[in-house]
Amino acid sequence: MARSNSVQEVAASRKMGPHTSMFVRMLIRAAVLRRGRAASALLAMVVAAAVGTAMLNLYVDVQAKLRREFRNYGANIILLGKDGASLPAEALSHTEAVINGRGIVAPFAMIVARTSNGQPVVVVGADFDRVKQLDRWWQVSNWPSAPQQALVGVRAAPVVTPKNQPFDLSFEGRSIQVAPAGTVQTGAAEDSRIYLSLNDFVNWTQVPPSTIEIAASGSPEEVTAIMDELQRSIPAADVRPVRQIMEGEARVLGKTRSTLMAATALIVLTAALCVLSTLMGWVFDRRRDFAIMKALGASDWLLNGFFAAEAAAMGATGAIVGFGLGVGIAAWIGRVNFHAPVVPRFGVLPVILAGSMLVTLLSAILPISLLRRVQPAVILRGE
Repeated sequence: MARSNSVQEVAASRKMGPHTSMFVRMLIRAAVLRRGRAASALLAMVVAAAVGTAMLNLYVDVQAKLRREFRNYGANIILLGKDGASLPAEALSHTEAVINGRGIVAPFAMIVARTSNGQPVVVVGADFDRVKQLDRWWQVSNWPSAPQQALVGVRAAPVVTPKNQPFDLSFEGRSIQVAPAGTVQTGAAEDSRIYLSLNDFVNWTQVPPSTIEIAASGSPEEVTAIMDELQRSIPAADVRPVRQIMEGEARVLGKTRSTLMAATALIVLTAALCVLSTLMGWVFDRRRDFAIMKALGASDWLLNGFFAAEAAAMGATGAIVGFGLGVGIAAWIGRVNFHAPVVPRFGVLPVILAGSMLVTLLSAILPISLLRRVQPAVILRGE
């Protein structure tokens, strides 16, 4: 019984083997005999696959780089105490738990104090280590590094310390003497403020933080989800987006996406037209071959499958070669324009492979419809 099964398996393999090998040989011979047309169509698919690979790599990598760059421009979410009240004592820990490494969190406290000559000035308590990461765009001459040192805004400095000497501040009957460590310039309200370390500020004023600024990473949808989670976790806080940052980020990312996708679509369409032209030429050049195959008994399904296999093989080959070129192009663009490497995204390969084969198969629809009209008797008579 076992011997009979083995004989049947060998017979089946011999029966299928010649058909498969013949099919492959026909595909190779068709490409070799018409090298010019095959090369032009293959080149079009290589170019399309290379551009698609480069654009998709840039799209994914550039989005991540742009988001990191936007984080350098400060917070995109702000937590405020409702009705001007201070935030709950556990607000900072809850915020950090929600963010969970997906951004930078910095608490701030603010009062209006008076100088020794009675001049009102806004004083802010801040965690300088966090602010350095959150607001990298600030122009700071020197950050405070010791207790009771202050960071003074460039417009406030001539008022509170014209000779860059230590000065006194008072709030609700409590005074503190601070020494200017450096100046800050942003072109905004920070230029008129005085910044103290949060510990010095709370010890002096007994006022806890009333604001938490957050630079949250992720897409607009992810940032919105973080805001919703913060509102649920800290109901006593008012969670607000920084519209300028979020809308600017969405606008830049949207335009970048549209530009890359439009360029890719245009090149893929051009490649599809080139492939269509090549396949149409193949049908007219090989009418006699197809007529002989039909005369020998080949069905329409077999001829259609053979032609579609040629198109799919061309698309797959172009996708693989183009993917390698596209990765190199993306890396070069990243170096030249962004001065940073673009990491190859190998997850793009299946998309490029499927897309290239789909383009060639769609381009083969019209030639296949013409192939069905081939009449062996008419072609073989030379009509």
